[in-house]
Amino acid sequence: MKKAIVIAVLIITAVLSSNAQTKKVLFVMSAEDTLLLNKGTKERQTGVFLNEFYLAYKAIKTEGFVVDFATPGGIKATVDLESLDDDYWIEKPELKNEALEFWNKDEKFANPMTLEKAVESFDDYIGVVIPGGQGLMVDLIDDLNIPVLLKNFAENQKAVGLICHAPALITTIPDEENPFIGYSVNSVSPLEEIYIEKLIMKGKPKNRMIAKQLKRLGLKYERGGPGKNFATRDRNLVTSQNPFSGEAFNELFLELLTEY
Repeated sequence: MKKAIVIAVLIITAVLSSNAQTKKVLFVMSAEDTLLLNKGTKERQTGVFLNEFYLAYKAIKTEGFVVDFATPGGIKATVDLESLDDDYWIEKPELKNEALEFWNKDEKFANPMTLEKAVESFDDYIGVVIPGGQGLMVDLIDDLNIPVLLKNFAENQKAVGLICHAPALITTIPDEENPFIGYSVNSVSPLEEIYIEKLIMKGKPKNRMIAKQLKRLGLKYERGGPGKNFATRDRNLVTSQNPFSGEAFNELFLELLTEY
């Protein structure tokens, strides 16, 4: 009888452990806080776009998934101050203060793992999300761990979610090894990039024209209207267009996680 009880306990423990593992999602974020414009002659504060991060995070957590965080060097991510404008929170204004409180007080968020550790811990996760913001165009775009992570998730048919500027990171994978070539993809659109550069940043960053880069690589670029709620899914990849696309992204990405 005692032996049967021990076996039952071991089985239950194994099942619970397995369930915990398959319910984990990794958020990879920029830790950069400065963007150079106009060939390095102008500096602008940058970071992660708060609503692009928090709306995805909250939706995934609400569905019972465990979330871990990773950044270059294990440094706490910086919020892009532009993303605090109320215009980006029109659909869910009550979440802005909640997001700020989380950003300022959550201990787990304040102590992310390094990207090297994220690569080592790849098997723990069923999906990865990379929120947008210009910061990733400074540090993640040149980090050698990013193509390794994206390839690992893609080749193992795990969920990959890339928001706004983050689809640019697909271009970091060498062409001959890139598992996303031929996929349908979305990102910040050319018109939105022009708007951002001329009216918000008032300057051009070094790395831009994301849609053109993706098409040149061999992906099928899709887009919605400027400032509209738009996302697309192709197999295990979900990509979205702008800070107003949280609803579309969350719907598609949660469907993908549920299928996994």
